[in-house]
Amino acid sequence: MNADSLSVRLAADRARVDACLARLFEARQAPAPRLDAAMRHGLLVGGKRLRPVLVYLAGRALGAADEALDAPAAAVELIHAYSLVHDDLPAMDDDDLRRGQPTVHRAYDEATAILAGDALQCLAFEVLADAGHPRLPAQVRVLAEAAGRDGMVGGQALDLAAVGGHPDVEALASVHAHKTGALIRAAVRLGALTAVAASDPRVAALDRYAAAIGLAFQIHDDVLDVAGDTGTLGKASGADAARHKPTYPSLLGLEGARARAVELVEEAVATLATLGDAAAPLAELARYMIERDH
Repeated sequence: MNADSLSVRLAADRARVDACLARLFEARQAPAPRLDAAMRHGLLVGGKRLRPVLVYLAGRALGAADEALDAPAAAVELIHAYSLVHDDLPAMDDDDLRRGQPTVHRAYDEATAILAGDALQCLAFEVLADAGHPRLPAQVRVLAEAAGRDGMVGGQALDLAAVGGHPDVEALASVHAHKTGALIRAAVRLGALTAVAASDPRVAALDRYAAAIGLAFQIHDDVLDVAGDTGTLGKASGADAARHKPTYPSLLGLEGARARAVELVEEAVATLATLGDAAAPLAELARYMIERDH
């Protein structure tokens, strides 16, 4: 798959999951319209949709139909959106801009943003439950672990504790593996489990792929925070340095961080060998993750 083909595929998958997400609000009456508006703002305004795309690509590589992948793809993006709404809060990263728009607590208010994040998180599990996949318990466990204390929440706690500190590369990798990598791994695993049982050896190969691209993705985000600009990123550049947060560029230098991201992507691509040509889109997506400009 060449770059043009990948771009077309990404656009199609983004459109597909966006339609699924929009239907969640069209299908019901809102008892609290302001809350619904805040949820829409945090979920439907922009976004790369990389995590749901990973659900689709991993699932297709193992033979799953798109219709079966819609629910886990939507669920993982709902969890991601909730995490961003909460991460942007004054008590956390205190950001004013997300995806080129005011953050939810700026567009509405802090209390509404907290409630919107809570509701998005709950909606993720409602979507999975409604789909009723035969491996639903395993899907729920994967998503819950990735979102909770062993995943994003734990990673956010580690991230906050690291501000102003001087961790080594291994400690920083642990922060990233929890805060960012856990949900990326969950996305790939959800796609895989939609197609086959967890005992299938290809699931383990995809998990190794996901662990590598999860760290590469966050390293590249660290690089963009230094080398990118606010207009392209859709959020404030230089924010990590301003908060005295440790990053890969601060530990390895900009070129060292870029080199480490490339190494990880090559490791990720190598793990896909047993999946054959069906995994070609996953390999292209891995490379895209460290070539993107936002």
